[in-house]
Amino acid sequence: MILLGLDPGLGTTGWGLIRANGNRLSHLGNGQLKTDARAPLPARLAHLDAMLAALVSDHAPEAAAVEEVFVNANPQSTLKLGQARGVVICAVARSGIDVGEYAPRLVKKSVVGTGTAEKAQVHAMVGRLLPGAKIAGEDAADALAVAICHAHHLASAQGRARLR
Repeated sequence: MILLGLDPGLGTTGWGLIRANGNRLSHLGNGQLKTDARAPLPARLAHLDAMLAALVSDHAPEAAAVEEVFVNANPQSTLKLGQARGVVICAVARSGIDVGEYAPRLVKKSVVGTGTAEKAQVHAMVGRLLPGAKIAGEDAADALAVAICHAHHLASAQGRARLR
């Protein structure tokens, strides 16, 4: 199964693609989708939507997962992040793909073993879990971590279904 992980942001949205075959994970790609900070908000959101549509069309993931919003001290930043996250979810869902949502602490716990892990620890563990992957920055590492978290949760759900 091909899984797309997404770390939403208005300026930079990280993406990561993995293949999950049971407990085996392999890296397929990762990167960052960037919008122009000088452009008006509607144009930035539309551009993000178009880039995501192209990404989904090019790679045909079977499932996707998005990191949930954390609350910033700056309400304006939180609002913009929420708007970008809405575009990310809509762009993927429009393609008929189920979208999982995970809290940042759960993603960190799934990948590192603790929900309080630092970004550098997440990046390092993603590199260990996906050997040979050249990771395109922190946002891409976070997106790959979201995809790995989703893969683990899907595998657990399938295991429970077999036991019934």
